[in-house]
Amino acid sequence: MYIQRDLAKTFKEALRAFPSVIITGPRQSGKTTFVQNELKTADYVSFDDPTERDFARHDPKGFLKRFKKKKVVIDEIQYVAEIIHYIKLDIEQARHRYGRWVLTGSQQFILMKEISESLAGRVGVLELLPFCTKEALSARKINLEQILWYGLYPEITLKPAKRDLWVRSYVRTYLERDVRQLMNIKDLRVFEEFVSLLAAQHAQVFNHSALARDVGVSVPTIKSWVGVLEASYIIYFLRPYFKNYGKRIIKSPKMYFLDPALVSLLTRQPSMEAAVAGAMGGALFEGFIVSEAVKAYLNSGKSPDIFYWRSHDGLEVDLILQTKGKLLPVEIKLSSTPATGHVNTLERFKKTAGKDAFQQGIVVCRVDKKTPLPHDNLALPWWEFYGFVKRLI
Repeated sequence: MYIQRDLAKTFKEALRAFPSVIITGPRQSGKTTFVQNELKTADYVSFDDPTERDFARHDPKGFLKRFKKKKVVIDEIQYVAEIIHYIKLDIEQARHRYGRWVLTGSQQFILMKEISESLAGRVGVLELLPFCTKEALSARKINLEQILWYGLYPEITLKPAKRDLWVRSYVRTYLERDVRQLMNIKDLRVFEEFVSLLAAQHAQVFNHSALARDVGVSVPTIKSWVGVLEASYIIYFLRPYFKNYGKRIIKSPKMYFLDPALVSLLTRQPSMEAAVAGAMGGALFEGFIVSEAVKAYLNSGKSPDIFYWRSHDGLEVDLILQTKGKLLPVEIKLSSTPATGHVNTLERFKKTAGKDAFQQGIVVCRVDKKTPLPHDNLALPWWEFYGFVKRLI
């Protein structure tokens, strides 16, 4: 069963605007299914097939000449990333033939190096993450507890009974296949410990030095490892908001896993109910809402312009959305009854930001319907947040 992806509109626009389009994203986010369903009549080849990889490496010109249709999909192109140079040559022979080459890949750092060198200005870069709530709810009825336990990778959303085996296998395959290929990690056990400790810091301000001390490796090693996880769409760093751009870069970000199922597994949550009701419940919910904001921007073809904010005296707004020259403060609370303190924090930010802030602030929580709050703020049901952000940006 194919679930229509919200990226489809942006994808079609990119096909009309660029000679080539590349779709990156984590493994198993649905990239192959997406392109096969959106481009049913295109030529298709996957570099997961070792025979195709061999052909492309040893005779790249012959490999590309075999494709006769107007559109060609090359899946998992990172395995033969050097062929991008030959695709460039083909594009230069017919600069106005838009949307001919559609590429997909899971290792952003390898791909973006080749793209920046060969296809700059000739490629539309899109990113497909696992399902957003809009997509998941179109597949089946699903509540918040299930999302935080099962996550939103398409395979588990459509076949929830596979959850435990699938998530364990995903982590194991990622560690053994991707990380071993990309990094010279001699002791995989230490890396596994690092990933588990990182999951325990989900939705917290990230500290390289503290994590290096806990794992027993150097700070440069930690920076290298988190760089791989970030580039592989496993984790996301949310920068603090400052008017001074330089401060945003140097100040400590908050770290989130982009899918809650990985956090539930790695922090050894015993059950769905315990995960939501326990100490990690608020962090799981916060991370899920942050990932919904990331997906809303990416599915619109935009870079996530999102931050968190912390005042000098410790007040914090969980999420700041920047759009249309304005800042929207968002509080994320695993509660059905928004409290006065949540509104006060929003008001504090709006006062600090002045004319740069929207008049309205948002509390995303477990209310049953949109509920007005004092001072022109709004309590928003969690399942409406993705659509809210899409309309806003």
